[in-house]
Amino acid sequence: MTATIQAPTVSPVAPTFLPLYRQIKALVLRGLEAGEWKPGEAIPSESELAARYRVSQGTVRKAIDELAAENLLVRRQGRGTFVATHGEPRQQFRFLRLAPDHGEPGPYASRTFECRRGRASAEAARMLELKPGDAVVAIRRVLLFGGEPIVLEDITLPGAVFKGLTAERLAEHEGASIYHLYETDFGTRMIRADEKLKAAAADPTAARLLGVAAGTPLLSVERVAFTYGDRPVEWRRGLYRTDRHHYTNALY
Repeated sequence: MTATIQAPTVSPVAPTFLPLYRQIKALVLRGLEAGEWKPGEAIPSESELAARYRVSQGTVRKAIDELAAENLLVRRQGRGTFVATHGEPRQQFRFLRLAPDHGEPGPYASRTFECRRGRASAEAARMLELKPGDAVVAIRRVLLFGGEPIVLEDITLPGAVFKGLTAERLAEHEGASIYHLYETDFGTRMIRADEKLKAAAADPTAARLLGVAAGTPLLSVERVAFTYGDRPVEWRRGLYRTDRHHYTNALY
């Protein structure tokens, strides 16, 4: 029978029938969610965590391996294990799956047209698990690759989580991942997302902002991004030009 984990500072969060390493994983996740270790910071060594949770180092290693495979932690040879951050260049395209038809994805810039506070529509409330009428932040922006507008995005965020987010603050981070801004300025890290894709045609507004003719075929991508605890904190609807780009994904 699997023993219940007794941690000095954290009580067990999983039934004892779970494998021991899964219980350790849950405890480390609780520490991440509570901000015990910030994005980019090192977590304690495997031996330190083993002593803390009173389990073997091998059990801790298996838990850390899973968290690293899920992009929540990053192992660095000879340096230790760190909390993953959207500030790392290799994380830039983890959620932005657009790639040029030829060559590797290059740097991109963003141009914000709107950032305003409002009230959640019924649809936004459903997507973000809010109540209709709750405060939200609405952002409209364009992503540019090589100076050319390629993606038009409408982003809706819970107002209570993103107090103080303004167009000026977004402008200060243009060229960097908006998810990095979320984690550094608002303590909210996106860890996974659900997406839906379908074909769409450019309406007059999208055509003007993307520099294409009205009716041009586009790729519509709707995404809900989640933070720790499987809590939705971003609803994003994007229109992608695919005349020289394609959407890429790896299936396992």
